[in-house]
Amino acid sequence: MRAALIAIALLLAACGEPQPPLVASDVDITRPLPGRHMSAGYLVLSNTTSEDIRITRITSPEFAKVQIHETKIEDGIARMHALQELIVPARGSVRLERGGKHLMLMRPDEIEDSVSLQLYSGDAPILTIQFDFGGN
Repeated sequence: MRAALIAIALLLAACGEPQPPLVASDVDITRPLPGRHMSAGYLVLSNTTSEDIRITRITSPEFAKVQIHETKIEDGIARMHALQELIVPARGSVRLERGGKHLMLMRPDEIEDSVSLQLYSGDAPILTIQFDFGGN
């Protein structure tokens, strides 16, 4: 009887909603300050698949350009470098955070209360993130 219940539970789990290949959590995007032309984005990207996911481009209707950057210490000085892609390992995650890998959002357009980001793997959109500034 117990084996039958386990088999039914596994079958029901297999029939559930498919999990998206890429999931964003802990999203935080800084609101651009008046007169400033940049903002930053921090988040965790988790890969639910058994293959690496390569993020090759990010767009936003609220910003003219979005780049993936990494801060590195060179000769005792913190320097940012643009990355051509971000690899999210199979069944793993990547944290974009202050002082490490992060997003640079440049030349903001009219920003109201939210920002949308579209992440691409090659030419295919793989994830859309909607961030509401709320009380930020």
